[in-house]
Amino acid sequence: MARERTNIYEIAREAGVSVSTVSRVLTGNARVSAEKRERVEEAIRRFSYRPNALAQGLSTARTSLLGALFADISGPFYATIAMHCGRAAYERGYMLLMLSPQSDGEMEKKQLEKLYEQNPEAILLVGGLSDRVTGSEEYVEMINRINATVPIISTGKLPGADNAQVCLDESGSMELAMNRLLSLGHRKIALIGGWKDAKSTLEKRIRYRTMLSLAGIPYREDYVYESEGYDDISGYRCMKELLKKEDLPTAVIAINDHTASGILRAIYEAGMHVPEDISLISFDNTYMSNALTPPVTSVGCDYALFGRTLVDTAVRAAAGESVPPVQTVPVTLTERKSCRRCPCENRP
Repeated sequence: MARERTNIYEIAREAGVSVSTVSRVLTGNARVSAEKRERVEEAIRRFSYRPNALAQGLSTARTSLLGALFADISGPFYATIAMHCGRAAYERGYMLLMLSPQSDGEMEKKQLEKLYEQNPEAILLVGGLSDRVTGSEEYVEMINRINATVPIISTGKLPGADNAQVCLDESGSMELAMNRLLSLGHRKIALIGGWKDAKSTLEKRIRYRTMLSLAGIPYREDYVYESEGYDDISGYRCMKELLKKEDLPTAVIAINDHTASGILRAIYEAGMHVPEDISLISFDNTYMSNALTPPVTSVGCDYALFGRTLVDTAVRAAAGESVPPVQTVPVTLTERKSCRRCPCENRP
């Protein structure tokens, strides 16, 4: 069997330097110390490394290529963002090279390195590890190393990471959902789904508790469920557990439309109905929210605007322009048929 071709990352590891240092040695850049240059050249000789001619030629040239990692395009949220980012990139004369690590952290790291190897002018990180409340020092170092030469635009922001961010108004999303349910007289409101270490979910949870407090409603830990994922199976399992309680909520907030579909199934299996017995509201406002029965009230953004903002920020950063460190895309609530006035709003 032929030996797999050595790449620039193996050379960097062998020499104990960064990938950017290896790249500078290969292109004859003077900004490398003699000691590091010698280590890199020794590793190159040891592995008989011959860099890809095309990649080497593109190292200082415009590629019209944007890289992008979308956490998991099997769900409607990331799939919709990916579609609009691809369209926005095409309209600006760029090709979008998209990968999806399927919410696998180790796969995401490898795919990010692989994207960097393709010489993109900028990289988009949509969800995934960049949306975690805390990240490993190794991953943050990787972000900052790449961002030093290739701008990274993410939808989350890890502490210590230097890249720019384009995000949704997560707190505003929860405020819209809670205000709608409170206006309908609901006081027993459950929140289902999401990971507490995901920044987008944490911001929603914090606002949920604040809104309850402002309305004079005690916070109930037993009404808040963390799920294994952001999908229908997770929503179904959480709702099945919630339905075992004697004191049921009159309304449920799903962390996203995919989760809402599982919640609906569990409610119907229990012989109950939405919104007659339990009102339901969700986030993301994807095509799925309107396809469910009944159509679900959902809070979401203008996806075309979100995609354009991500791509425009990446293109500007690639051109060396200054971009805002944080940009927030607004959200709106779309009313459908899954919410009604609480039938027991006058009960204690």
